Parts: sequence; C-alpha cells; structure tokens
Amino acid sequence: MVPIPELKASRARRKVLSLEELAARLAKARAEGRRVVLCHGVFDLLHIGHIRHFEAARRHGDLLVATVTPDRHVNKGPHRPAFPEALRAEAVAALDAVDYAAVSRWPTAVEPIRLLKPGVYAKGADYRRAGDDATGGIRREAAAVRAVGGRLVFTDDLAFSSSHLLNRRLSSFPAEVDAYLEGYRRRHSLAETLRPLEAAKGLKVLVVGEAIVDEYVYCDAIGKSSKEPTLVVRREGEERFAGGALAVANHAAAFAGRVTLLTLLGDSPSHEAFARGKLRPNVRPRFLRRPGSPTIVKRRFVERYHFTKLLEVYEINDALMEAPRRRALRAALERELGRHDLVIVADYGHGMLDEDAAAFIARKARRLAVNAQSNAGNLGYHAVDRYPRADLACLTEAEMRMESRDRRGDLRRLVPLFSRRANFPRVIVTRGSNGCLAWSRGEGFREVPAFAGRVRDRVGAGDAFLSVAALCDAAGAPLEVTGLVGNAAGAQAVAVVGNREPLDHAALLKHVESLLK
Repeated sequence: MVPIPELKASRARRKVLSLEELAARLAKARAEGRRVVLCHGVFDLLHIGHIRHFEAARRHGDLLVATVTPDRHVNKGPHRPAFPEALRAEAVAALDAVDYAAVSRWPTAVEPIRLLKPGVYAKGADYRRAGDDATGGIRREAAAVRAVGGRLVFTDDLAFSSSHLLNRRLSSFPAEVDAYLEGYRRRHSLAETLRPLEAAKGLKVLVVGEAIVDEYVYCDAIGKSSKEPTLVVRREGEERFAGGALAVANHAAAFAGRVTLLTLLGDSPSHEAFARGKLRPNVRPRFLRRPGSPTIVKRRFVERYHFTKLLEVYEINDALMEAPRRRALRAALERELGRHDLVIVADYGHGMLDEDAAAFIARKARRLAVNAQSNAGNLGYHAVDRYPRADLACLTEAEMRMESRDRRGDLRRLVPLFSRRANFPRVIVTRGSNGCLAWSRGEGFREVPAFAGRVRDRVGAGDAFLSVAALCDAAGAPLEVTGLVGNAAGAQAVAVVGNREPLDHAALLKHVESLLK
C-alpha cells in the first residue's frame, strides 16, 4: 500500500507558532514595512463564512495571522468546543489566505493585539454594531488596536455561525434536547431570553444565609490498613472555596449591580479574611458574629485520580442561635429588607435562620426567592414552607418529595399541591441530569432539559441555579426562560470543582447564545 502523503497537514502545522515566536516574526515583518492583519476567534467548525472572512481580511494588508481562543476560555457552554485548540489552529493554518496561526492564552483578543501589534484587526460584519455584543468585548478590542496604532475593519461577506451548524449537524446533546431547543427557539427569541439578565443590573439584591467554607483535601489511595479494614490515603494538597451564601452572593453579583450579603461567621476560627478576599467587589458583606462557634467548614476528602469523595467532615455548631444573636439578626433584617428589590435566601439549615426569622423575611421582603437545602446536617428536619408567600421556591426533587411525604408519586401532581399549601406562586424543581420542572399558577408546567456537557463536581450547582433563577424571575422573565437560563448556569457550575469559579456574566450570556443559535 502506498502511504498517503501528509504534505498539506505538515505545512499547516508548520504555520502554527507559539505566541512568542509569532510576535518575533511579526516585529521583523513590520520593520520591513509589511502591514500585519490579525483575525481572532474560536473557529470551532471552520466553514465557508470563515474562509471568506480570512480572504477579505487578507486584502487589508501583507501578512494575515489568526489567533485561536484556547479551550479553557471558550465560553459557549461546557459542551464546547467541539474540536480542541490544536486542531482548530491547524485547520485555520491550512487555509492559503492565512500566513500564521497561534493558540492564544487569554479569553479575548485584547492581549494578543497588545502582543502582536497588528496594523489591522479584522472582525466579521456581525460585530459591526458594538451594542449587540452583550459582553462588551468588541469595544475593548477596538480600544486595544487603536492603542497599538492600528485600526479595526469589518469584513462583509457570507455570514454563518459555527454554533448554528454544530447545533444542527454535530450536536453533542441527545436528540430530545435538540428537539426541545428547536421548539424553544420558536417560542422565545435570544433577545427575550437574555433580557432578564440585562435587567438584573438595576436590581438591589440582598442574600441571606450561612457562610460556608468548602475545603477539598486531595488524597491518593495507598491501600488497606494491614491491621484493620480501613482505607489508607496519602494527603497531596487542599483547596478552599467560598461556599454557601458566599457563593450565592458571588453568583448574583455577576449580574446585579449591587449585592448585600447578610451572613453568619463564628470566631474559632472566623475565616473572615478568607471570606472577604473571595467576595466580588460589588458584594457588600454584613457579617454577624457567633462567639464560641466556628464558621462552618465542610471538609471533603477527595481521591484525586477518579475525583471520588471519600469522606465529609463538618466543623459546625448547628444549634439554634442564642437569644442575643437572634436579636442581632432581627435588627439587621429590619435595616436591610426594605432597602432591596430582591431577597435571596439560601437557608442551609445550620442554625442561623429560625422559624421567627424565616417568617419575618417572608413578611417584609419586597420580592423573595428561597431554597431551604436538605443536607446531611438537617435531613428530615428542614423545610422550605416556613417561608410562606415566597415569590419563587427552588427545590431539588428529593426536597420536593420530602416536603410532600411522597417518595414515588407523580411530580406533576405533587408540585401544585405543595404550591397551594405553602402559598408559593412559582416553584422550580431541579432534577439533576433530568433538568428542571417549573410550575406557576399562571403558566402551568414548563419542563426544561439539562445542558451539562461534562460533570466535574455537583457541589454548588443548586446555588448557581438559585442565584440566576431568582434574578430572572425578579426581572419578570417567563417561567421557561427562567428554567433555561438557570439550567445553563447549573451546567457551568458542574463543569468546575466546587465553587472555584463563580458564574461569569459574559460566559453565561455566550453559553445561552450558543444554545439558541
């Protein structure tokens, strides 16, 4: 058999350079008087629109280079990119119009522009209206190219979308999810779907709930003890994340202009410096103190290779707060509730919020979204219905069934009954890989599938969903829109370990946009 030559592929790979090598070559080209043109993008599925774009861009200069967004910064959802960065760069480099290609290290083109100093930066015509780019990226890139003495140009030719083609021809989702998204696109536009997140910028949000430090202790399994049937592991490192109400506040702050956090810290130790350092700049913390108690730490021992959680240890005082502490909480609530448009309660059932505090919040909040989480520390003793008349209640399916005392009944029967009993006008039941089931008195049922491409860690997914769903609901979004955006947030949360990274405004908008193309 005669081997098939790989001349084209080899030539393409030779055109893919490191950023440093590319910068050196372009500096030499500029010294020779050659004009450099830069294109930047994901280029996940190379198509005729990209080819025409590169050809048009090439006519603006003497040398065309393309930088490719690295995999870790592709913000089109956890299921993307479809092709890894090395293959995307090689595909771009295989085009005759492209002289060199490189994989960027950054999420936008701003840093490659500063490094490569192109005379021309070329974008497609769909970026001509900067106001349509909700992330603001094109405005920052335009400023960067002006700063290096270049100019921004737009190419006008065939316009296609890689996301659109992938969604319809190479989707990574099951057929039923694709069918759902096709129907959703007919019922709701992209603009209608993103509008609530933009409207959230004007909301003043109060987050109430326990602060939790999530600690992951990474281990390697050694084997069984020689004397007892005990698993023995070797400690390899650890990470700490801002969890509980700290995480909810950070998620909400990605979209709301102002967030106040009312939470509880202990003093032995307090972890206050850690908590403050992890909060976003637009979160205003109001820490209540509980002397003689620790700030809650949930320590998880994780087998590193398979990322299997072996054991969880709580540092906690989960008794109800003492009378002076309850009075301090009541005074803080009286000061804060009336100042905010939306109150998000993340009640983990660890002693901060008793029945009186819950009832007071339910009476005084202008708008209330709530989750009362069932966990190992409160299983069977913690219920969301102590927040009567909450505008939105978010529960897991297990929590819904415990509220209803019905392990196997039809959820579509249980949810309306629960809503009437607790006086909740809107209820969303999250169901993990089965998405969510939402119900309201006016809209009835809306079922939205899950969009998670990969599941790294489920810790924190419910907090991400609650934060975004509460904001969408407060902004007047239809129930199905709230469910879809919430599920997109949950998909992003399960793709990272714990609460290592809070939700990002631009990434969530791009993810939703990618789903609906």
